[in-house]
Amino acid sequence: MELTHLASGVDPLFEGPWGLQPPGSPPREGWSGFEFLANYEGGWQELFPNVGDPGSYRGEEIPFHGEVATLPWEVEERDGALACSVRCERTPFRLERTMSVQGSTLVLDERITNEGDQSGHFVWGHHCVVGPPFLEAGCRFRAPVRTIETIPDLWEETARLDPGQSEPWPNARLRAHGTVDLSHVPGPEIRTHDDVYLTDLEAGWAAVENERLGLTFRLEFDHALFRWLISWQPYGGADAMPLRGSYALGLEPWTTRLNLEHAVAAGQATELPAGGALDTIVRATIHG
Repeated sequence: MELTHLASGVDPLFEGPWGLQPPGSPPREGWSGFEFLANYEGGWQELFPNVGDPGSYRGEEIPFHGEVATLPWEVEERDGALACSVRCERTPFRLERTMSVQGSTLVLDERITNEGDQSGHFVWGHHCVVGPPFLEAGCRFRAPVRTIETIPDLWEETARLDPGQSEPWPNARLRAHGTVDLSHVPGPEIRTHDDVYLTDLEAGWAAVENERLGLTFRLEFDHALFRWLISWQPYGGADAMPLRGSYALGLEPWTTRLNLEHAVAAGQATELPAGGALDTIVRATIHG
């Protein structure tokens, strides 16, 4: 919901201009039956055991962007940290996350456990999105990636990038003509909306720098596990509901760009044996 740099009072996370609706409110227009979008307000969500489109897994329909972002979590304070956990309802997994602040860094110490009696598959992602007042024209988007990919079809008619491309970072092909350096963040007046997939990571981090504010938001993760960096880029051109009015930039480490159903078919899903566990750490730092 919020990650504030206390010295400046700046929260780099995206806050939808429509705000968070009270519990029990009707879904927002355009939610298309996707619970994740019914009351999406920005911020940072965890996507598990699915990313992207809904799909089928062992006879269960796994929702858009997974289960855990819309389930209640158990939370308790433990030794100066927050111990959080959630049990999936349609898959045999438990996700545990210990959240602690170490200096200027938020540390997420995470574990996935397969509590079922047979092996299970998952895909995993962090839906971390930055926005104003931190995000503005002139910010720089840094990431040690080598390849840019775009979706095969147009996201919206306001998309500026050519669909179905694969190009070396940071220059992507424009739909009109020429190329654009994706490391340069434009302002909302450009009115574009793209979804960009970045891969072939050389290291596990991504950052957005605001030179005017003298602040940098940096995300660190294990790029052997999270091999893709998904960059949602609604630069003022998100016209379709429920995301209309968004000006934001996603820094989203995912294990794969495929949803669970397609990742299993392609051999890109992570498999855990019964009783098995997988640990990882994600760090978020605001440098002043």
